[in-house]
Amino acid sequence: MELTSELQGQLLDCILDMGQLLLGCGAEISRVEDTLSRIGRAYGASETDVFVITSIISLTMEFPGHEAVTETRRIVRDDGTDFYRLEKLNALSRAVCAEPLEIEELRARIDAVAAGRKPFRVQLVGSVLAAGSFAVFFGGSVWDGLAAAILGALICLLQLRLDRTEINTVARNLLVSFLIGVAAELLTVAIPALHMDKILIGDIMLLIPGLAMTNAVRNILLGNTISGLVRLADSLLWAGSLAGGFMVAMRICDILM
Repeated sequence: MELTSELQGQLLDCILDMGQLLLGCGAEISRVEDTLSRIGRAYGASETDVFVITSIISLTMEFPGHEAVTETRRIVRDDGTDFYRLEKLNALSRAVCAEPLEIEELRARIDAVAAGRKPFRVQLVGSVLAAGSFAVFFGGSVWDGLAAAILGALICLLQLRLDRTEINTVARNLLVSFLIGVAAELLTVAIPALHMDKILIGDIMLLIPGLAMTNAVRNILLGNTISGLVRLADSLLWAGSLAGGFMVAMRICDILM
């Protein structure tokens, strides 16, 4: 596909947007670099150099008969792990590599993926089932599972509300864990038959950064040391904020009750 200089610039923006979306969905660094490189080659670039860390994407593309063009994108927000959009981005990248789309259509497809979200009812049902199941799995009663499921729904609602704000991940998790800790304490006080530890275990499983930490270790093993260490530090801060929120909640409730 022969591209004019103007279309090359538009393509560069599209590819950077796609890389930003992939990072925001929790894709590992090697996946992002490989995807962007493949798309560049599919559109006829003779040279595509991609450098990605968790906060920056730098992309250089050179087309035959044209000067190399470089753009850098600063990534300021990480939305965690979103397999719903990640699957759609992977499908789009495969389709583009098999048969390149017109730039306008590529832009429209990327914008559609960016605007799409997993249906809230799916997230809600998943949170309820996961929290309740884990509480029972780790030794809780059916009633503990039911209480954990109710708090799992509350976690889903809180995350949906806080995702619309500019609160960073650490503060968001600290606030969510604190509120859930207080709610669990109040439930066990009102219903003595409930076991707070089992309820909290079920709900913590919805919040811990297991996939983020796994991707961090994978990045390190694949040679993307800087990105892996940054993500590992983020994951540890995330886990620390969760622990801190629950500890503060339990401490305050113990003092007041």
